[in-house]
Amino acid sequence: MKRTLYLGTLLAAWLGASLAVSACRSGSATAAPATPTARVAAAQRGDISHVLTLAGQFQPYQVVDVHPKVSGYMKKINVDIGDIVNQGETLAVLEVPELRAQVEESDFEVKQSQEEINRAQREITRAEAVNYALHAEAERLKSAAATRPGLIAQQELDDAQSRDLSSQAQVDAAKADMAAAQQHAAAARANSERLQALENYTRVVAPISGVVIWRYADTGALIQGGTNSNDQTLPIVRISQSSLLRLRVPVPEDDVPFVHEGDTLEVRVDAINRSFSGKIVRFTRSLNFETRTMETEVDVANGNLSITPGMYANTALRLAHAENVVTIPLDALVLTGGHETVYVLDSDNRVHIRPVVVGLEGSKLVEIKSGLDQGDRVVLGGQEKYQDSQQVSPVETSEPASETVQETGGMIDMRASAGGGGDH
Repeated sequence: MKRTLYLGTLLAAWLGASLAVSACRSGSATAAPATPTARVAAAQRGDISHVLTLAGQFQPYQVVDVHPKVSGYMKKINVDIGDIVNQGETLAVLEVPELRAQVEESDFEVKQSQEEINRAQREITRAEAVNYALHAEAERLKSAAATRPGLIAQQELDDAQSRDLSSQAQVDAAKADMAAAQQHAAAARANSERLQALENYTRVVAPISGVVIWRYADTGALIQGGTNSNDQTLPIVRISQSSLLRLRVPVPEDDVPFVHEGDTLEVRVDAINRSFSGKIVRFTRSLNFETRTMETEVDVANGNLSITPGMYANTALRLAHAENVVTIPLDALVLTGGHETVYVLDSDNRVHIRPVVVGLEGSKLVEIKSGLDQGDRVVLGGQEKYQDSQQVSPVETSEPASETVQETGGMIDMRASAGGGGDH
């Protein structure tokens, strides 16, 4: 009897447990599914820039080798390397004794030709006076013969006319001598001016203002005149115009289309701890076949000569820029059917797939030209998990609104090359 009661109790317990498990399973099958989460960020207004960083080098605006026009011995040289000179300043004086003698001879020829002109002028005056008297006499005889025929013999009339014509010829000859004397004087003056100019060339002056960066001659040295560009003669000095410098920057081939005259470069000269802005004033419009770069120049005022030609500079050139535009993180974009789309949440946190027009892209952000407004929430990553009109639980993330993309074409680290050091 007791055994029967025990078995009945066990059976009742088993049935109760079975019903409980069945009820639990039934409850699980009818429960509502959980809402999926999604990382979202708001569209913001900001800037996107692409900046190319390059190493450049300063060059003098121009460099001039100063040659003398004439050959001679160095009598005196007034400058040495490092001296600052002004345009027109005397750099050196040459001694050319034979040239001095030629100048004095030419001066004598000018004076002599002037005397010839004076003599010719006096001869013209004398010949004109004689001609005036003889012509007057011939006219009187001719008038008397016309008034009283037979009074004056024909021979006498012919002689008077002959003397008149002869004196006129002497006047013409004197005037011809005057013209020849004037031409000789002009030639003498031209020769004198030429020799004087050559003598002036013995005083060598600075053609530009700048710094003497090398000196090739000393006092007493024989200096050959540089008469043409094919001469291999040494100059006296070399002058660098350093008050205005050219900052030359090699722009890589891919970035050449973004270079324009007037573009601004940010320049940093670590050697003198100086930063400033400059503008592109010229570029070669031609690529170097070996480096595949285009030389681009910025003119830099250097009145205090603080920048030494040959120094390096690190520059930053803004290639492309979008300012005050709608930006979203790049991983919010999805390519759907060949078009850019984003997954946007409405006020009920439901997903809506929306096409957009993309502008400038950075490494993390992208410009949206149309399709989104500031404040719209977009899904970041894993968009394939969501369906249109599906409700999600948003997880808000904070993303930057602006980005500057650094593209490097080569930089100079002066601290590393100097073995380290503190920040400038």
